[in-house]
Amino acid sequence: MRRQHYEVPLERSDYLELRRHRNSCKPENFDRWLGGFGAGKRLAVDLFSGAGGLSLGLERAGWTVAAAVDFDERALQTHAANFSGMSLRMDLGNPDERDRLVEMLAPAEIDLVAGGPPCQPFSRAGRSKIRSLVEHHGRDPHDRRKELWSAYLDVVKRLRPRAVLMENVPDMGLGDDFFVVRTIEEQLEGLGYATQVRLVDAWKYGVPQHRKRLILLARNDVERFSWRQELDHDKRTTLRDAIGDLPVLPVVPTERVGQRELPYREPSQLSKFARDMRKRAPRDLVWDHMTRRVRKDDAKIFASMNSRTLYSEIDPELQRYKADHFTDKYKKLDWADLSRSITAHIAKDGYWYIHPDQDQPRTLTVREAARVQTFPDRFRFAGTRSDAFRQIGNAVPPLLGEAAAEALLPVGDEKSSEGGLQPHWRMVRRDLTTWAEGRRESEDWYQLPGPQMSGLQAAVVAVLSGTRLPPARLAEMVEVVRGRTSLSRATFEALTATAPSHTAKARVARLEVGVGESGVWCDEEKVREQLELKPAEATIYRLLVGEDLLWVGQGALRVAARLHGSDSDRTNRLSDGRVDLVKLVGAGEDAPLRMAALRLIGNSFCRSKEPFCEVCPLSRYCVAREKISGGLFTDALAGIHGREVVPTQAHGSGRTAGRR
Repeated sequence: MRRQHYEVPLERSDYLELRRHRNSCKPENFDRWLGGFGAGKRLAVDLFSGAGGLSLGLERAGWTVAAAVDFDERALQTHAANFSGMSLRMDLGNPDERDRLVEMLAPAEIDLVAGGPPCQPFSRAGRSKIRSLVEHHGRDPHDRRKELWSAYLDVVKRLRPRAVLMENVPDMGLGDDFFVVRTIEEQLEGLGYATQVRLVDAWKYGVPQHRKRLILLARNDVERFSWRQELDHDKRTTLRDAIGDLPVLPVVPTERVGQRELPYREPSQLSKFARDMRKRAPRDLVWDHMTRRVRKDDAKIFASMNSRTLYSEIDPELQRYKADHFTDKYKKLDWADLSRSITAHIAKDGYWYIHPDQDQPRTLTVREAARVQTFPDRFRFAGTRSDAFRQIGNAVPPLLGEAAAEALLPVGDEKSSEGGLQPHWRMVRRDLTTWAEGRRESEDWYQLPGPQMSGLQAAVVAVLSGTRLPPARLAEMVEVVRGRTSLSRATFEALTATAPSHTAKARVARLEVGVGESGVWCDEEKVREQLELKPAEATIYRLLVGEDLLWVGQGALRVAARLHGSDSDRTNRLSDGRVDLVKLVGAGEDAPLRMAALRLIGNSFCRSKEPFCEVCPLSRYCVAREKISGGLFTDALAGIHGREVVPTQAHGSGRTAGRR
């Protein structure tokens, strides 16, 4: 029988009241603040600011936060105590509140709008939690937090700052084929902003934890985003670097662990990171070095673990949870490694953050969690201990915010362009669209979504996609169903007759379930179910019928990587590879056409070996062209100058490849 009682005295920690920053202000005296403390400063606005992790990063990079906006009252109390300017409690999902904010900021020249719209609906952990709330607790499945990115973008459009910074979890992009990110970029580019999206490992910028974030940057002065050099793995900030100098806390099971104020004695050797964290903190004092009481059985478990111990390996007599369901219920951190990512869950329990010291069988304290998130020791958090943990877990690590903000610093005397910029990638997409529209009217019609492509033709291409048919044969087969929206018996038999191999005939046989069924071919779900499309086949089908998605095939990834001058088609294909692809696909009604065109280019011209750069419609934008074609293609043509060069026919293309 598993024990259900908690076995430690339940306690609510004291409530920490914080005084407002001496240079903070309220809306009624914002004009005076602008003429006083804010005069001559580069001003920023932080939307969905929370406690101020991103605000602190902006300040470290050289901005002054004129206004921070959030709906969390405790987090705003923290923000008001640690920052100048306004800390405003507003629901940005309400258009009237956005109107009020824009009117309030009208007297200010805002240089940068930053923020991280709430990310719970995008993160894997958040989606799981929300699904549970919908299924078991009556939660509205239409979560308005999904739309707060739109509110964020609305404020940007109306303030028109020189620069924009948005931070979120990677799943905001990876979870929906970057649809929201592509939409935001498309709209910002339409306003004259150049944009950049990066998936960033926070540890590469000094944050002592495993934490990957999506960063979207935009600016309308120059098309340049200069990030500082990333740290090498052997230069990363370890957990010992981060918290090793903090006082050792004696642990007596069921007794209080730590205090609001404890003596601090600087060790003879202090890490560079810890020295930075101690700046402007009381010299002989450390604040908020406290955590939850420890159960007697947990103290035994913590003391027996190392950083590689699994929950299933813990003494069964001490386990309170089913080991097959909670394989990582407890995680002991490693002095010589990075911490696990600090999340808001730390406010519930600290089992994922067990202190690495065998003599301190406890979870991380508020101050230790703050250090791991790169909040300095002078930074206090309003409310109870749980409030502090939640604010810390929800925050952007300030050092990550600083690195991202630095990439947006003004360059020389450049000012915001009157008509905005003509971003490079917007021009690339324009040329790609024009080329694809022309190819859609040629023999490549069956490779691209458009007026001639019905659900039937898309299904034929999809089921034949893995047969490795010569392009001319594939074109011949699809020509049988050209112009048709349903499959008759005669057409099916004609299609079968053109199949050149047993494999191709077997693929065609799958289409027989739709013979005479006109309603099947215009219904995606029916096509996928009745034809039993494999995932890759279903993706090609959806793309060809015009659905907006990313086709993460090797050919398209190769095109994107070469245009960016990266190796994302060979490393990190599903993350960095997609980010590179996003720039070429963009958003809007032509996005599916561009995506299909990239698939065509990758399979026809932009080959891994002997690419036909001379006929690629994007070759003039290709960063890697000289490297990949200089020795493989251009030199080969040098000896036959003036002669036509015809590439091996690929996907219906028998056109001349070009002249030297």
